[in-house]
Amino acid sequence: MKQYEIWWADLPKPAGRRPVLLLSRDGAYSVLNKFVAAEITATIRHIPIEVPLGETEGISKPCIVNCDNLRTISKVHLVERISQIPAGRIGEVKRAVGYALAWEELIETNG
Repeated sequence: MKQYEIWWADLPKPAGRRPVLLLSRDGAYSVLNKFVAAEITATIRHIPIEVPLGETEGISKPCIVNCDNLRTISKVHLVERISQIPAGRIGEVKRAVGYALAWEELIETNG
């Protein structure tokens, strides 16, 4: 498990089985049992807190990382690695999290 990887997660209801984007730092995965992740959804609103995904990222249909829906996920809920965000797109994730949390320094740096 690494930061910016996309995983299938079996989450408690109502979320259920869905892909998520791991956001915790790389060092956390070997020592912690819970991690910060953003939900991935097919509900696309074209707003700044979204990062579009598709076949390039191993997702079969158009969807987005919704950075308004950050959650802590237990390691036991992560069931299968799908892919990862390409290095050139990490700035998009940081910008979207910046918008979601109103962290201007991330919006300005990565926007």
